[in-house]
Amino acid sequence: MTRFDPTARFQQERLPRYTSYPTAPHFSDAISQETYGRWLAFMPGGVSGSLYVHIPFCRSMCWYCGCHTTITKHDAPIDDYLSILTREINLVADRIGQIFPVRHVHFGGGTPTIMAPGSFVELVTLIRKRFPFAADAEIAVEIDPRTLSDTTVSALSAAGVTRASLGVQSLDPVVQRAVNRVQDLDQIARATEDLRNAGISGVNFDLIYGLPHQTVVSCVETVLQCVALRPDRFAVFGYAHVPQFKKHQRKIDEATLADSTGRLAQAEAIAALLMEAGYKRIGFDHFALPDDAITRAQSSGRLRRNFQGYTTDPGDVLIGFGASAIGRLSQGYVQNEVALPRYAERIARGELATSKGYALTADDRLRAEVIERLMCDFRVDVDEVCRKHAVRPDVLLHANQRLCDLVAEGLVEIDGPIISVSEEASILVRSVASAFDAYLGSSNRPYSRAV
Repeated sequence: MTRFDPTARFQQERLPRYTSYPTAPHFSDAISQETYGRWLAFMPGGVSGSLYVHIPFCRSMCWYCGCHTTITKHDAPIDDYLSILTREINLVADRIGQIFPVRHVHFGGGTPTIMAPGSFVELVTLIRKRFPFAADAEIAVEIDPRTLSDTTVSALSAAGVTRASLGVQSLDPVVQRAVNRVQDLDQIARATEDLRNAGISGVNFDLIYGLPHQTVVSCVETVLQCVALRPDRFAVFGYAHVPQFKKHQRKIDEATLADSTGRLAQAEAIAALLMEAGYKRIGFDHFALPDDAITRAQSSGRLRRNFQGYTTDPGDVLIGFGASAIGRLSQGYVQNEVALPRYAERIARGELATSKGYALTADDRLRAEVIERLMCDFRVDVDEVCRKHAVRPDVLLHANQRLCDLVAEGLVEIDGPIISVSEEASILVRSVASAFDAYLGSSNRPYSRAV
């Protein structure tokens, strides 16, 4: 078998992160707010679910950002948004035909902790009132450690938050200035300590490689400083440079970005250090301590992947709230209006804010399961999945030239019905998953690089 070549064409491809299948660029306005209303009303019984709440505001723009967010120096737009968000939560809750236990709630952004501490508590209180929480429900919040106050930490604790994700990205001052996100290790350490002292025991750090001026050395230095704080998990993302979609990224000098080989070297150095420090690789871009829930989920085959990345969330339903939020029901995907004025206008009229979505087919469900197992386990039993969906394996394997190419390149091994990603090529698991993507190449959206 040929050795994995880090300069192979698969490494340079731009591919989905497969947090859903089909992916968001394939959503269409054929799925309307009326469609979403019917899906909610006829939700099957016996399901469990999770909630995603999008807070699309920040105090300053990080130039690498790929999220839907708005910069505001004032609180009035945030308060206005929370008023609309409250109406949406009640509107959706009134439409749901089946009560389901909520096991995970994720606040993303933007910067969710930008809202006043009291407002956060009120928002969580409302959600608990409208949706029954499981006794062991996880409430997770994304946090900018530069703006985390003592009163906000107290509010997070009072609201029952159990997990916090801190945006670290890089601790190299040169890189930080190049992306307009200057913060020091003391801010990260203080936020970590304050959260833990408040009873929020689950702390995650987010890192990014491939940023301007970033090198293997600066990545290593960042990791060494971070592991000393012993967060429970790391999420390690490759920077996606898409200035045609995110205009603020034009402030980044493309000449300062590493090429594919440089990005791979950075990613491999980060992974090696984290595993040397005792963290287990979870999927292709997460790392967690051995006793963490997500590590146990992976070892037992229960790891899942959704719009928040790798998760222990077993839910069948994801309800999204807020501008641009995406949800998933058994029937398919829905996404809210992205533009804040349009989102607010729809909710004010008493409508669901759905702007587009996707109705799943039987073939979509089959391929989604194969892709998810590859992304989570680096292997899949094709016969087992196909039996579950009552189709022959030929549907996935016949004339699958991309899969053959991956085998020839040494990225994939096939042993009977088992398709597995070779250990040295695990960082390119998206390339393997893409062999089962029936829509690959049918979108004009430039995805992030495979590495």
